Amino acid sequence: MPGPEEGKAELERAMEHTRERLESLFIRLDGRETSKELVAIDEAVDRFEAAVESAGGDLMVDEGPTRDAIQPDDPHFVLPPREPGESVEIYLERLAIATDQIHRHRPH
Repeated sequence: MPGPEEGKAELERAMEHTRERLESLFIRLDGRETSKELVAIDEAVDRFEAAVESAGGDLMVDEGPTRDAIQPDDPHFVLPPREPGESVEIYLERLAIATDQIHRHRPH
């Protein structure tokens, strides 16, 4: 059975993986996010991406290899960036709104 130190190390590895994933999607992290906040952002991103896919969007096109190279099928399909100094709570609210807009949006 893993001890407390092993569990802590495993949690840190999982959080590092989550940070790397979010940063690969150009989501600004300041390093002060708690593990619960990182998980909340990750889950909100998953919901956003599922909405894009269900609306016929292509994440490879809509998210692009770099923030500057994004040429989305539809601008609604672009993951909203986290603004400098924006709290996790406010960013999660904006992600929820963007996800809801995709569900209600009619493609061009």
